[in-house]
Amino acid sequence: MGGAAAGPFRPQSPLTRQALADLAFGLDEVLAPPAPVELAPPADTTTDPAATGETATDPVTTDTAATDPAATTPAPAEPAVPAQPPAVTRPTAGVSMATLDARLVSALGLSGAAAEFARAANEAGIPVPGRFGTEVVARLVGLRTNHPAALDGLELLPNDPATRAEAAYSAAQILGFGWLGNGWQTAAAQSLADSFALPQLDAWQRRILAVAFSKVGMPYIWGGTSDGREAPFGVDSRGGYDCSGFVWRVYKLQSYPGERGLASTLRGRTTYEMSVEVGPSERIHFAQLQPADVIFFGAHGRASSSAEVDHMGIYVGNGWFVHSSGYGVALAQLTGWYRQQFAWGRRPLQEAGLRAG
Repeated sequence: MGGAAAGPFRPQSPLTRQALADLAFGLDEVLAPPAPVELAPPADTTTDPAATGETATDPVTTDTAATDPAATTPAPAEPAVPAQPPAVTRPTAGVSMATLDARLVSALGLSGAAAEFARAANEAGIPVPGRFGTEVVARLVGLRTNHPAALDGLELLPNDPATRAEAAYSAAQILGFGWLGNGWQTAAAQSLADSFALPQLDAWQRRILAVAFSKVGMPYIWGGTSDGREAPFGVDSRGGYDCSGFVWRVYKLQSYPGERGLASTLRGRTTYEMSVEVGPSERIHFAQLQPADVIFFGAHGRASSSAEVDHMGIYVGNGWFVHSSGYGVALAQLTGWYRQQFAWGRRPLQEAGLRAG
């Protein structure tokens, strides 16, 4: 993207349409370089003695130089024309963060995977925004990151103009995969998309997950609870969520017709407070999880004390959940570290009398 130092590079300047096209072109060249041109082998001009009646000890070699002087003068090669990035309309116009992520996902060959995530949500009766699939994939391969809490003002919403710094970070992540043209990150994301499916959902589960999925792509903001401007802990931000703020937004701040007091089931604002509002006998074990359950994580997994619970999200079904973490609001598998740290869950829909146990 040019510039060897932050000043000339203009990191906080808007990313333009032409700059994104140039960046995508460069990545395409690196990830899928043109196939080398294969030269035809030289013609074998030795005459087969058996075909000419000559003796085997005296093969005849055709002297093309003697019979065709022009053959000794190769035709001049056409000068190679270097490939150029495509010119775009309105080259100085800015692009959104969602557009940046979509173009980079495309450069990785994962647009089809993005479409699979969106299709699975729609097939389960959950409407999702157009950015949903590419934002899921962008976070699965690590193209987004969380700025320190003191710099939350740098966090951008999906529809905000992308900056050159954000584009450079994402490109560096791709180039840091350590491969040319393929890698485990893209293979893993494609495999996850191929297998992603949601179970049958009832109407209330669909409502909860529709709101949760609509936030995918929002940034992580320490103390954040909103799509709009906030200044939690005195740091101005454009909007976003921390882990408990995300659940708070979906269950507490969202208005649902006929909710029967659903908003009142969550009383405390923090992860710790929400985790201890249900006693041990009411806690949901891993094998009992249902879509829309709120789930908690702690240092010692199921044996965690209440004081050790430090993260939370919303279960989606089939081993997936949605939460706000270092990648922002994202889908993740409830495997590996998350499975080991899973402490317990609670079922606000049941607590509000909207779903059986």
